Amino acid sequence: MSDVIFREAVRADLPAVIALLADDVLGRTRDFTEVDAAYEKAFADIDADPRNQLIVADADGELLGCMQLTYIPGLGRHGAERQLIEAVRVRSDLRGRGLGRQMITWAVDQAKQRGCALVQLTTDKTRQDAHRFYVNLGFLPTHEGMKLPLSHAPAIMQL
Repeated sequence: MSDVIFREAVRADLPAVIALLADDVLGRTRDFTEVDAAYEKAFADIDADPRNQLIVADADGELLGCMQLTYIPGLGRHGAERQLIEAVRVRSDLRGRGLGRQMITWAVDQAKQRGCALVQLTTDKTRQDAHRFYVNLGFLPTHEGMKLPLSHAPAIMQL
């Protein structure tokens, strides 16, 4: 897709970003609502943190996609920084037209410019199309990711 720019989101983009996050099979099962205090705080925290970027794909003021980039310092890989890509969404009526490839290519270029040694991402196990997409871009499924919803942590802590 041409005429798309990638830029950091501004507060006025927040309703459109939330709509993008809700605009898929898994998003519909999650608690995406109107902009509320929790979203406002999360956006303000991301915006204030130099290691986080909420990026939007913008075509003449219309948001077509979004992703969050986080830069993580670490001792592994000889102290190298890594980039984490999360919350990648392309508007559902535009999927399959190359915008996702443009977004990820742009993000990887940002990581290279910053001197990162690695780009990593997670994708839900049920998203087989997304897995193929990322593998076709050169990502390797080298690790098994795990999550602990903190609502379950007290039971685990009692073990």
